[in-house]
Amino acid sequence: MDIRELIRHRLADLPYQHLEIIDDSENHRGHAGAAAGGKHFQLIIHAECLKPLSRIKAHREIYTRLMDLIPLPIHALQITLKSSD
Repeated sequence: MDIRELIRHRLADLPYQHLEIIDDSENHRGHAGAAAGGKHFQLIIHAECLKPLSRIKAHREIYTRLMDLIPLPIHALQITLKSSD
């Protein structure tokens, strides 16, 4: 299972309407974390269940599902919460 599939699998219990996972690692080539094998990702998610939460709590909901993947294989994760598609 590649990392994007693993992320999608880990977030499957969030009833999201849209999930986009972008591997930005190539844009960070040479960066210290990337040199160690960590990858950079952008996560764009629209999930109504996250809407009533503060941004910090919504991010925490996502990070708790992925925390054991940080710093390897995920070095950096940029999360964008969308209110609609």
